[in-house]
Amino acid sequence: MTLPVHHRPGHLVERPFPTLGWGEPVAAEFDDLFERMNRFLEQAAGVTPSARAWSPMADLHETNDAYVVEAELPGIKREDIDVEAGGRELCVSGEYKECEREGVLRRRTRRTGRFEYRALLPADVKAQEITATLADGILTVTVPKAQAAKPHHIEITQA
Repeated sequence: MTLPVHHRPGHLVERPFPTLGWGEPVAAEFDDLFERMNRFLEQAAGVTPSARAWSPMADLHETNDAYVVEAELPGIKREDIDVEAGGRELCVSGEYKECEREGVLRRRTRRTGRFEYRALLPADVKAQEITATLADGILTVTVPKAQAAKPHHIEITQA
């Protein structure tokens, strides 16, 4: 004997999701929650807001002649960026200054304030010949290799 199936159309599994992506209100609530959690953890660790620094997205790649760092710094002026090389470390730092606005800021997702990117360099670079350019929001730092770092072909001769 089979039992009748009791069907409830409003059951959680059968309800369609409103959208496949996160809706704006839900995403905003999660952003707010994560921001509050970060502030709580920073306060617990004793980090002051002025000591916080964010790190820009960057790529580090190697060519035959140099190491190249490309960092995304859109909207940041050249005079607000500092590039230093000391020892074996390359440091790109600066500040993204918040623009003045009229009205009430309802939501912020863009980062402002101090930023810092650090990369460890090999010992065999020409630190005096490092160059940096800023174009279209991309900072490109080129660190030339020393002669010893460049691969070169060695001819084998007959003894």
